[in-house]
Amino acid sequence: MPADRIHLVRHGEVHNPTRVLYGRLPDFHLSELGVRMAESAAASFEGRPVTALYCSPLERTQESAAPWAARFGLEPVHEHRVIEPANRFEGMNIRRELRNPARWPWLANPALPSWGEPFASIARRMLSALRDAWDLSEGGEVVIVSHQLPIWMVARSVQGRPLAHDPRRRRCTLSSITSLELRGDRFREVDYQEPARDLLAQSIDLGAV
Repeated sequence: MPADRIHLVRHGEVHNPTRVLYGRLPDFHLSELGVRMAESAAASFEGRPVTALYCSPLERTQESAAPWAARFGLEPVHEHRVIEPANRFEGMNIRRELRNPARWPWLANPALPSWGEPFASIARRMLSALRDAWDLSEGGEVVIVSHQLPIWMVARSVQGRPLAHDPRRRRCTLSSITSLELRGDRFREVDYQEPARDLLAQSIDLGAV
Protein backbone atom coordinates (compact mmCIF):
# COMPACT_ATOMS: atom_id res chain seq x y z
CA MET A 1 0.00 0.00 0.00
CA PRO A 2 1.54 3.37 -0.96
CA ALA A 3 1.88 6.28 1.43
CA ASP A 4 -0.87 8.79 2.13
CA ARG A 5 1.48 11.76 2.30
CA ILE A 6 5.22 12.42 2.23
CA HIS A 7 6.99 15.18 4.16
CA LEU A 8 10.36 16.77 3.42
CA VAL A 9 11.85 18.10 6.65
CA ARG A 10 14.89 20.34 6.69
CA HIS A 11 17.50 19.86 9.43
CA GLY A 12 17.85 22.27 12.36
CA GLU A 13 20.53 24.90 12.95
CA VAL A 14 24.12 23.68 12.64
CA HIS A 15 26.96 24.63 15.01
CA ASN A 16 29.20 26.57 12.63
CA PRO A 17 31.22 29.24 14.49
CA THR A 18 33.51 29.92 11.51
CA ARG A 19 30.48 30.41 9.23
CA VAL A 20 31.73 28.33 6.35
CA LEU A 21 29.62 26.56 3.77
CA TYR A 22 29.72 23.06 5.24
CA GLY A 23 28.09 21.17 2.35
CA ARG A 24 28.97 17.48 2.66
CA LEU A 25 31.90 18.03 5.04
CA PRO A 26 31.92 15.70 8.07
CA ASP A 27 31.61 16.70 11.74
CA PHE A 28 29.08 19.49 11.38
CA HIS A 29 26.48 18.81 14.05
CA LEU A 30 23.31 20.47 15.27
CA SER A 31 23.69 23.31 17.73
CA GLU A 32 21.67 23.28 20.96
CA LEU A 33 19.14 25.49 19.21
CA GLY A 34 19.14 23.12 16.24
CA VAL A 35 18.23 20.22 18.52
CA ARG A 36 15.28 22.22 19.86
CA MET A 37 14.22 23.00 16.31
CA ALA A 38 14.30 19.33 15.33
CA GLU A 39 12.29 18.42 18.41
CA SER A 40 9.71 21.08 17.54
CA ALA A 41 9.31 19.66 14.05
CA ALA A 42 8.73 16.12 15.33
CA ALA A 43 6.39 17.29 18.10
CA SER A 44 4.22 19.09 15.55
CA PHE A 45 3.23 15.67 14.15
CA GLU A 46 2.09 14.19 17.46
CA GLY A 47 -0.76 11.75 16.86
CA ARG A 48 -0.20 11.45 13.11
CA PRO A 49 0.46 8.07 11.45
CA VAL A 50 4.15 8.41 10.59
CA THR A 51 5.18 4.97 9.38
CA ALA A 52 8.57 5.48 7.70
CA LEU A 53 11.57 7.72 8.31
CA TYR A 54 14.45 8.49 5.96
CA CYS A 55 17.37 10.91 6.23
CA SER A 56 20.49 11.86 4.35
CA PRO A 57 23.70 10.28 5.70
CA LEU A 58 25.12 13.59 7.00
CA GLU A 59 25.33 14.18 10.75
CA ARG A 60 22.96 17.14 10.87
CA THR A 61 20.15 15.24 9.19
CA GLN A 62 20.70 12.11 11.27
CA GLU A 63 20.52 14.23 14.42
CA SER A 64 17.42 16.01 13.13
CA ALA A 65 15.79 12.64 12.44
CA ALA A 66 16.46 11.40 15.99
CA PRO A 67 13.40 13.10 17.61
CA TRP A 68 11.18 11.62 14.91
CA ALA A 69 12.65 8.17 15.50
CA ALA A 70 12.10 8.42 19.25
CA ARG A 71 8.57 9.82 19.01
CA PHE A 72 7.28 7.36 16.40
CA GLY A 73 9.39 4.30 17.21
CA LEU A 74 11.09 4.20 13.83
CA GLU A 75 14.58 3.34 12.64
CA PRO A 76 15.83 6.01 10.20
CA VAL A 77 16.90 4.71 6.80
CA HIS A 78 19.93 6.51 5.35
CA GLU A 79 19.07 7.62 1.82
CA HIS A 80 22.02 9.01 -0.16
CA ARG A 81 19.79 10.47 -2.87
CA VAL A 82 18.52 13.17 -0.47
CA ILE A 83 22.00 14.38 0.51
CA GLU A 84 23.27 17.97 0.20
CA PRO A 85 24.74 18.65 -3.28
CA ALA A 86 28.50 18.77 -3.76
CA ASN A 87 29.76 22.35 -3.90
CA ARG A 88 33.11 23.91 -4.84
CA PHE A 89 32.74 26.44 -2.01
CA GLU A 90 32.72 23.75 0.71
CA GLY A 91 34.78 24.78 3.74
CA MET A 92 34.92 28.43 2.63
CA ASN A 93 33.32 31.64 3.85
CA ILE A 94 31.07 32.52 0.94
CA ARG A 95 30.99 36.28 1.45
CA ARG A 96 34.75 36.47 1.48
CA GLU A 97 35.24 34.12 -1.47
CA LEU A 98 32.76 35.97 -3.68
CA ARG A 99 35.14 38.93 -3.54
CA ASN A 100 38.06 36.77 -4.66
CA PRO A 101 38.61 37.05 -8.46
CA ALA A 102 40.06 33.51 -8.47
CA ARG A 103 36.57 32.20 -7.66
CA TRP A 104 34.67 34.17 -10.28
CA PRO A 105 34.97 31.47 -13.00
CA TRP A 106 32.98 29.20 -10.67
CA LEU A 107 30.08 31.65 -11.00
CA ALA A 108 30.04 31.64 -14.81
CA ASN A 109 26.65 29.90 -15.11
CA PRO A 110 24.34 30.42 -12.12
CA ALA A 111 21.48 28.76 -14.00
CA LEU A 112 23.29 25.38 -14.00
CA PRO A 113 24.89 26.13 -11.45
CA SER A 114 28.58 26.08 -12.40
CA TRP A 115 29.80 25.86 -8.77
CA GLY A 116 28.17 22.55 -7.93
CA GLU A 117 25.80 19.75 -8.84
CA PRO A 118 23.32 20.85 -11.55
CA PHE A 119 19.85 21.76 -10.32
CA ALA A 120 18.31 19.25 -12.73
CA SER A 121 20.42 16.43 -11.26
CA ILE A 122 19.37 17.33 -7.72
CA ALA A 123 15.70 17.37 -8.70
CA ARG A 124 15.93 14.00 -10.48
CA ARG A 125 17.56 12.15 -7.60
CA MET A 126 15.22 13.70 -5.03
CA LEU A 127 12.08 12.84 -6.98
CA SER A 128 13.40 9.32 -7.53
CA ALA A 129 13.93 8.90 -3.77
CA LEU A 130 10.46 10.28 -3.05
CA ARG A 131 8.80 7.91 -5.47
CA ASP A 132 10.60 4.88 -4.04
CA ALA A 133 9.76 5.91 -0.46
CA TRP A 134 6.12 6.39 -1.49
CA ASP A 135 5.86 3.03 -3.21
CA LEU A 136 7.65 1.11 -0.45
CA SER A 137 5.45 2.56 2.27
CA GLU A 138 2.92 0.41 4.08
CA GLY A 139 0.51 3.32 4.23
CA GLY A 140 0.47 6.30 6.55
CA GLU A 141 2.86 9.23 6.27
CA VAL A 142 6.55 9.22 5.32
CA VAL A 143 9.12 11.68 6.66
CA ILE A 144 12.38 12.42 4.82
CA VAL A 145 14.93 14.66 6.58
CA SER A 146 17.03 16.47 4.00
CA HIS A 147 18.61 19.84 3.15
CA GLN A 148 17.50 23.23 1.92
CA LEU A 149 18.50 23.09 -1.74
CA PRO A 150 17.29 19.53 -2.43
CA ILE A 151 13.93 20.30 -0.81
CA TRP A 152 13.63 23.54 -2.74
CA MET A 153 14.37 21.73 -6.00
CA VAL A 154 11.46 19.39 -5.31
CA ALA A 155 9.17 22.30 -4.49
CA ARG A 156 10.03 24.16 -7.69
CA SER A 157 9.75 20.98 -9.76
CA VAL A 158 6.28 20.06 -8.55
CA GLN A 159 5.15 23.68 -8.96
CA GLY A 160 6.34 23.64 -12.58
CA ARG A 161 8.73 26.54 -11.95
CA PRO A 162 12.24 26.95 -13.41
CA LEU A 163 14.89 25.33 -11.24
CA ALA A 164 17.30 28.29 -11.56
CA HIS A 165 16.59 30.77 -8.77
CA ASP A 166 18.01 33.32 -6.32
CA PRO A 167 19.38 31.32 -3.34
CA ARG A 168 18.43 34.19 -1.01
CA ARG A 169 14.74 33.67 -1.76
CA ARG A 170 14.28 30.00 -0.95
CA ARG A 171 11.21 29.17 1.07
CA CYS A 172 12.75 26.45 3.21
CA THR A 173 13.63 27.58 6.72
CA LEU A 174 15.39 25.48 9.34
CA SER A 175 13.24 22.51 10.44
CA SER A 176 10.49 23.49 7.99
CA ILE A 177 8.19 20.82 6.57
CA THR A 178 7.18 20.65 2.90
CA SER A 179 4.37 18.14 2.35
CA LEU A 180 3.43 16.36 -0.86
CA GLU A 181 0.96 13.84 -2.23
CA LEU A 182 1.18 11.73 -5.36
CA ARG A 183 -1.79 12.61 -7.55
CA GLY A 184 -1.89 10.57 -10.71
CA ASP A 185 1.73 10.30 -11.80
CA ARG A 186 2.93 13.61 -10.31
CA PHE A 187 3.74 14.83 -6.84
CA ARG A 188 1.85 17.92 -5.70
CA GLU A 189 2.72 20.16 -2.79
CA VAL A 190 -0.15 20.24 -0.30
CA ASP A 191 1.30 22.07 2.70
CA TYR A 192 4.26 24.00 4.07
CA GLN A 193 4.87 24.54 7.79
CA GLU A 194 7.50 26.19 9.98
CA PRO A 195 7.10 24.53 13.39
CA ALA A 196 10.35 26.13 14.63
CA ARG A 197 9.28 29.64 13.57
CA ASP A 198 9.62 31.02 17.12
CA LEU A 199 13.29 29.96 17.17
CA LEU A 200 14.32 31.25 13.75
CA ALA A 201 15.14 34.78 14.92
CA GLN A 202 17.82 33.33 17.23
CA SER A 203 19.36 31.15 14.54
CA ILE A 204 22.12 31.46 11.97
CA ASP A 205 21.14 29.98 8.62
CA LEU A 206 23.85 29.99 5.99
CA GLY A 207 21.89 27.69 3.73
CA ALA A 208 23.81 26.93 0.56
CA VAL A 209 24.54 28.43 -2.85
